[in-house]
Amino acid sequence: MVRDAPREDPGEDGIIVGAPAPSAAGIPGVLHAMAHVRDQLGVRRGARSLLALNQVNGFDCPGCAWPEAAPGHRHTAEFCENGAKAVAEEATLRRITPAFFAEHSVDELAARSGYWLGQQGRLTEPMYKAAGDAHYLPVSWDDAFAIVADELRALDSPDEAAFYTSGRTSNEAAFTYQLFVRAFGTNNLPDCSNMCHESSGAALTETIGVGKGSVSLDDFAKADLIFVVGQNPGTNHPRMLTALEAAKRAGTRIVAVNPLPEAGLLRFRNPQRPSGALGAGIVLADRFLRIRIGGDLALFQAINARLLAAEEARPGRVLDRAFIDAHTDGFTEMAAWLRKLSAADVRAATGLADAEIDQVVRLVLDSEKIIVCWAMGLTQHRDSVPTIREIVNFLLLRGNIGRPGAGVCPVRGHSNVQGDRTMGIWEKPPPVFLDRLAAEFGFGPPRAPGLDVVDTVRAMRDGRVKVFTALGGNFVAATPDSSVTEAAMRRLRLSVQVSTKLNRSHTVTGQRALILPALGRTEIDVQAGGPQFVTVEDSMSAVHASRGNLAPASASLRSEMAIICGLARATLGERVAVDWEGLAADYGRVRAHIGRVVPGCADFEVKAARPGGFVLPHPPRDSRTFPTVTGRARFTVNTLDVLRVPAGRLLLQTVRSHDQFNTTIYGLDDRYRGVRHGRRVVFVNPDDLAALAIADGDQVDLVSEWVDGVARRAPDFRVVAYPTAAGCAAAYFPETNVLVPLDSTARVSNTPTSKSIVIRLEPAISRRQ
Repeated sequence: MVRDAPREDPGEDGIIVGAPAPSAAGIPGVLHAMAHVRDQLGVRRGARSLLALNQVNGFDCPGCAWPEAAPGHRHTAEFCENGAKAVAEEATLRRITPAFFAEHSVDELAARSGYWLGQQGRLTEPMYKAAGDAHYLPVSWDDAFAIVADELRALDSPDEAAFYTSGRTSNEAAFTYQLFVRAFGTNNLPDCSNMCHESSGAALTETIGVGKGSVSLDDFAKADLIFVVGQNPGTNHPRMLTALEAAKRAGTRIVAVNPLPEAGLLRFRNPQRPSGALGAGIVLADRFLRIRIGGDLALFQAINARLLAAEEARPGRVLDRAFIDAHTDGFTEMAAWLRKLSAADVRAATGLADAEIDQVVRLVLDSEKIIVCWAMGLTQHRDSVPTIREIVNFLLLRGNIGRPGAGVCPVRGHSNVQGDRTMGIWEKPPPVFLDRLAAEFGFGPPRAPGLDVVDTVRAMRDGRVKVFTALGGNFVAATPDSSVTEAAMRRLRLSVQVSTKLNRSHTVTGQRALILPALGRTEIDVQAGGPQFVTVEDSMSAVHASRGNLAPASASLRSEMAIICGLARATLGERVAVDWEGLAADYGRVRAHIGRVVPGCADFEVKAARPGGFVLPHPPRDSRTFPTVTGRARFTVNTLDVLRVPAGRLLLQTVRSHDQFNTTIYGLDDRYRGVRHGRRVVFVNPDDLAALAIADGDQVDLVSEWVDGVARRAPDFRVVAYPTAAGCAAAYFPETNVLVPLDSTARVSNTPTSKSIVIRLEPAISRRQ
């Protein structure tokens, strides 16, 4: 039986904390997933949706970007617990009609939690909030497009507008969106990559020439050793656990590097195996390094220094000198730098004993084929780019790029965030892409770099951006320095959100605001040219089709493609010779343009229609050729600057709960960490609590400290004693995004430093009053 949306917000006073889970998945995972599906879809609709999820002729999961197995090798249930939750959220039978907005003012909605907003259901009609109005009111599609067009044309410069993109956007929509934006005259295309894997792209482009991972799913079972660093696959991309299990059964050893022990990396109970569903499952990590937050650069430098020393002791038997000499440059400078590495600095940065690192080095020396996987635990630090460059150094030393069972594996969090970048969603597009775009469409795209996410917030704050359009996502909740971001949004003349569900970004608006409701991944898309499909790209550069199988939630919904083309027609008129109506009617026409513009996408329509799609070219993986500035893979010198935290302070990282995907809150439990009925918790090492004279269960405010002297405060958090690394703490985002200074960003990539925030714990103000 489908449950109605909650009328009231649940409070945070009933938080229950128990022991962390000793394993991930198993029967509890199945039961939790099915409960979400039943409550939002019902049994029959839920089964129909899940059986099409991640199948060859079905739709791609709107959650993470982990790849599927080849056609013919997929399970009937080719999804995880959180994938099922994502489908339940999108395919829900709950609806938000104009009556809902008549009942709830924007200010009232702004006081609700993200969980409550998301539970209200699917948006069904375009809605408009005029300047000074307290409520959203219905608006026609034509009038909505005219409102946007009038505001955009009234700007003094196209650069006074910014166009955000979420990772759920299809390749076709992303390509068409960037075409519209560049035809309008700006490269202001911030996207969610700026806040997650921008550091990966920057480091990999510099060192191997391609800003994407170099491994395939098949490589996992061929590897001798896999590092999983700064990543929690049990919550963030649970299907990865199946690949790690297959590798483990093939003899691969696994090293987990994380400040927190994560259930999925300790023991996995695969619900599709009897031994997982009913038995003890399988231990995945051979070694768990409970590293201090931000210590990963020091760890890999220490490993690399030990490998260099081992090579000196046994010349020609440790490093792959043939590969180094033939395919790389910078080795001599890198080796000289690492010989000066301070062991004391390594211990201070990592919190690890020398013996722990020595044990890992022995595993490395016994392994010929090595993969290193990582996620946002590496990418959201000040020194994220140097850290990932050092991982590349590690792999290059033993020739572990460009051969089976080895390589770099940045695991993307959202289902098509990598595809968006491939399709041109980037504020700093390469000249070759703009040249092809110009040749294909006959106009001159702007060449000056645009604004990324952080610079967009700064520009809105300073009045330099006046119109903001978001193609999906939850910009207000996802960005750092929440009070600054919200004040910046309220300075806008117009904010536009293309969305499927209600979220906080609909409640923190410009003077005028539009909500444009879109079809979801799960829904059938029929246009003037007939039924349509879209494509997505996963974390391993595989592109494949996605076709929804459910009737749309409302007859008033439009596809992302139809919305983009409607905006473009209204705004640009005859300014550029693009058949917007034809593109909206037949997505095959978009794919034809993509094939001629996007490198590696020739014959896009034909290849995308194949069962399982196709894999984009990757020269380092395919032929050990490296399109860097020197034409070789590049060893780099990376300065180790240990982040030293003042006495009485902790280093905080933001994390997801298990009932969460990005800023979408599925529920208020974190089963794997033992937390139920609430999210305002902070995990702290028991020894640190003793030193701070704070008890497990105390109520505290989190106050961040940064060079600007501003005391950013996240109030009313329940302290949870937890086996995190000493000196470190963890809490959920988006609740703690308020603590991340807007100007505290990673060097080179400008990514917010959400994984390294210096905080102090104070008795909660609410309890002192």
